[in-house]
Amino acid sequence: MSTGNGADSAPGHISTPDTTPAGKNPGSPPGGSRGTFSSLKIRNYRLFATGQVVSNTGTWMQRIAQDWLVLSLTGSASAVGITIALQFLPMLVFGLYGGVLADRLPKRPLLLATQSAMGLTGVALAVLTLAGHVQVWHVYLAAFLLGLVTVVDNPARQTFVTEMVGKDQVANAVSLNSANFQSARLVGPAIAGVLITAFGSGWAFLLNGLSFAAPIAGLLMMRTHELHPVAPRPRAKGQLREGLRYVAGRPELVWPIVLVGFIGTFGFNFPIWLSAYVSDVFHGDAGTYGLFNTLIAAGSLAGALLAARRGHSRLRLLVAAAVLFSVLLVVTAFAPGFWLFAALLVPIGVFGLTVNVTANSSVQMATDPEMRGRVMALYMMVFTGGTPLGAPLLGWITDTYGARIGMAAGGVLSLLASVSIAIVLARVGNLRLRVDRRGVTFVPAVRERELVSAA
Repeated sequence: MSTGNGADSAPGHISTPDTTPAGKNPGSPPGGSRGTFSSLKIRNYRLFATGQVVSNTGTWMQRIAQDWLVLSLTGSASAVGITIALQFLPMLVFGLYGGVLADRLPKRPLLLATQSAMGLTGVALAVLTLAGHVQVWHVYLAAFLLGLVTVVDNPARQTFVTEMVGKDQVANAVSLNSANFQSARLVGPAIAGVLITAFGSGWAFLLNGLSFAAPIAGLLMMRTHELHPVAPRPRAKGQLREGLRYVAGRPELVWPIVLVGFIGTFGFNFPIWLSAYVSDVFHGDAGTYGLFNTLIAAGSLAGALLAARRGHSRLRLLVAAAVLFSVLLVVTAFAPGFWLFAALLVPIGVFGLTVNVTANSSVQMATDPEMRGRVMALYMMVFTGGTPLGAPLLGWITDTYGARIGMAAGGVLSLLASVSIAIVLARVGNLRLRVDRRGVTFVPAVRERELVSAA
């Protein structure tokens, strides 16, 4: 575990032992071999990844259909924001308790239960929509129930990755998970756009519900003796406070969590902005909305594959990506034409995904196994739990002042947070800003004084 001062988060590289320890997954690559797709050499992880790409495709179909259905029923970007807020509100309120449960219970049976519940939620919404009885409050309720299940599913799924691949492959597997999610994001919105235009939102909801059969089958087919199980924590008082104290004493955990909290609250509100751009600025339809989401996904997939190839995570990369992401939001908000706006969504996806993956893998690698469920629950609570605060606010700004001002506001708030945290990290790490022909970099204060003296 990294014990640095916070200037760099996780260790610069993942350890690669020369020998395979007793009990190591026999399906894992020897010595923690590197490569963009090295985690896929592990059978259990292949099953997991295959199931996830199917259900993730369904999830993106439902997201597009849900946002478009609410916009069609209400004509309001604020209503879309309320839907998003309700989906993430349970994470804000109960997120830490979900982490406690993830540390207490075996991950695989827990995921079988949560994935089944999420599938049933999609089927129920499909029945209401196809029967012609759907109302906005039905969508609100479905979003809230899905959020409740996610409270437990998210930390369990995040920590189960380590149990499948072992610590040597965590950074690669986390990056591939994101690539998996973004690959589905390329396909899901496109399919949803066609289905909604041709048949309505109900079929997208139904296919999402049925798609959860794939991850459930993958979990059932796993070889349990090849897992790296972490012994469940026995029930005891104060486990939630113990997790908070654990994070508070470690700068390498605190600052990635704080930064993704601000970016998640103010920067990741694309359903609000994109639906408003389609409806009010470019006067498009569900197909246009699907196209915009697909372009962001293309950039995100590229960012995930680049992260998988790097195999390490540093806070300087996290902060730089956050700053570039925020600046791009502001620039894109005022793009004068349709195709320029669409093209700029690709680099937004690249840098937004880099922020997410870098923070996620840094936090996981810097956390002791017995604490990982609670720490990842806190991470997800901060990253997604701020949405109930940010989504209604930015939805109101978008409705009141227009899509361009709404998106620019999110970018400015994200930029202020990124720059502020960069300054804090520089002070914590005793760094100084240096500008030369090689660019703008932070260097240790001692080294800066040596360079000045030498000059």
